[in-house]
Amino acid sequence: MPPAAIAVVRVSGARAGEALRKLAGRLPSPRRATLVGLRTVGGEPLDRALILWFPGPATATGEDLAELHLHGGRAVVAAVEAALAALPGLRRAVAGEFTRRAFLNGRIDLAEAEGLADLLAAETESQRVQALDMASGHVSRAVAGWQDRLLTLMAGAEAELNFADEDDVEVGEVVTRKLIAGMTVLSDELAKWLARPAAEVISEGLSVVIAGPPNAGKSTLINALVQRELAIVSPVAGTTRDVIETSLALDGIAMRFSDTAGLRGEIADEIEMIGIDRAKAAVAAADILLWLGRPKAAPVHPRTILVAAQADRWRGDAAAEAEAARCDLVLSARTGEGMERLHRMIVEMARTLLPREGEAALRQRQRAALAEATHWLEVDPGSREASDLILLAERLRLASGALDRITGRAGVEDMLDTLFGRFCIGK
Repeated sequence: MPPAAIAVVRVSGARAGEALRKLAGRLPSPRRATLVGLRTVGGEPLDRALILWFPGPATATGEDLAELHLHGGRAVVAAVEAALAALPGLRRAVAGEFTRRAFLNGRIDLAEAEGLADLLAAETESQRVQALDMASGHVSRAVAGWQDRLLTLMAGAEAELNFADEDDVEVGEVVTRKLIAGMTVLSDELAKWLARPAAEVISEGLSVVIAGPPNAGKSTLINALVQRELAIVSPVAGTTRDVIETSLALDGIAMRFSDTAGLRGEIADEIEMIGIDRAKAAVAAADILLWLGRPKAAPVHPRTILVAAQADRWRGDAAAEAEAARCDLVLSARTGEGMERLHRMIVEMARTLLPREGEAALRQRQRAALAEATHWLEVDPGSREASDLILLAERLRLASGALDRITGRAGVEDMLDTLFGRFCIGK
C-alpha cells in the first residue's frame, strides 16, 4: 500500500490497450518498458511513469494486459486510479480477480492458484518453499502424469467396449488384466503421496505442547522461548488454568507452542479440572510433546522430549540428579542452560514431520480428491467386479474426475483424444 517508491497498476481485459492509449497517448512496443507522461482524458498531467504492454493470450491472465509503474505516492496512485475509473468499461478489480482470470483462461490451474495464495501469505522459509513448489506446478505436473496414465487405461476400456470387432484392438481377459494391473500400480503411487505430511502442517505450524505437573516450570519455559511474559509465573499450584498458545518460527519452521495446566490427580476446583481436561486434549493433538515431569509419568506420545527442567533449583540433589539422568536433556529456562540444545532437538524432530526436499505436500482439499481417486482405483482381482469391464471403466472415469478436482483440468474430450490418437480405429 502507498506510500512506496513504486506502485504498479495493472489493467487486464479487452479494453486494456484502449486505456493505455487514453492515458499515455500511444501503445508502446509489446513487452518493452517505455517512459511516458501520463495524462487524463482532459489533458491534465498525472505522472511520468514506465508503461508496459502485453498483448494476450500469452500474459499472466491470458488477456490483453497493461501495467503502469508509477511513483508510489498516495496522491499519484489515487489520481491514476480515478482517471482509469472515468474510462468506459473499466472497473476496480476485486480481491483475487487477476488470479481468477488466469485460472479461467487456462494460464494456471487450481493447485497453482492455491500455491500462489500460500506464497503471498508465507511468513517462514518452510512456508515459502512449499508454496513456491505448489505455485510452480509441482503438484500439477504429478496430476497431469496420473491423468495421462488414466486416460490410456480409459481408452483401452472404451476400445474393448465399443470396437471389440476391430482387428487391432485387444479383447477379453487380456484387457481386464491390464486394466487392473495399471490401476493397482497407480493406486499404490497415489497412496504414497497421501502418506506425506499435509500442507497444513507447514502453513498452520506444528503444534508443540509443553506439559507436566504443576510448578514444573512450563510457564517459565514458554516465556523463555518467546522471550516475553506470555504466561503468568507463580509458585501457587494451578496458576495456569487454560491452554495458552503462541506462534513461533524456529529455523524457518512455523510452530504453535502451547503452555498447559499442570496435570495432577488432586483437583482444587471445577475450573482447574476443565483446564486439565483441555491440557490432556492438547497433549493428544500435539505434533511434539515437551514433558516437564517424571519420565515414568509422561503420557504415551510418538514424539516426546523428556525435559529435566528447573535445573537451577535441584542441582546437588542426588535423587533429582538420578531422575534427570533418565531425561533427554537438562534445562533451566531461568539461566538458559540447555535452551540451545532444546531448540535443536525441537527443530530436528520437526523436520521429520515435514516433506523432504523436493517433495510437495497436499492441502486438505487436494488430499480428499486424491483419496477418492485411490478408492476408485482399488479393485480386488478376485472379485466379480474385476471381470466386469463396464464397472472397471466406470471406476476409471470416477478416479479421473476426482483427480480433475485437484487442478480443474481434463475431461471427456481428453479421453476421446487419447482414444482416437493411440488406437487405429475408424480406418
